[in-house]
Amino acid sequence: QVQLVESGGGLVQAGGSLRLSCAASGGFFTSYIGWFRQAPGQEREFVATVSRSGTLRDYADSVKGRFTISRDNAKTTVYLQMNMLKPEDTAVYYCAAVGSVKDSFPRSHREYGYWGQGTQVTVSS
Repeated sequence: QVQLVESGGGLVQAGGSLRLSCAASGGFFTSYIGWFRQAPGQEREFVATVSRSGTLRDYADSVKGRFTISRDNAKTTVYLQMNMLKPEDTAVYYCAAVGSVKDSFPRSHREYGYWGQGTQVTVSS
């Protein structure tokens, strides 16, 4: 059974920073691992994704210039460094993995077959 486990969430003041981690277990190959987020009463939205090599990265417009995604392939771990946080960043953050090769950046939740349980990020004003 493949498992993804997020950690690093918490409460932070607006303008502050948090670093999220996503650790995989169970053994599997992925082309991309990404982050999504969902606030109460809202849809799950794409945040960022990174390729197997760790060199190809894509971001939602709302987080460009503030968030950085990276991947440690040896440890099967993906990180999301979040800087200059805003109250509108408050959400449950999920990591997700794609199990097949992609020719373009996967931005839809429908392209991800494995999901973690999520970690809460709360940004106070």
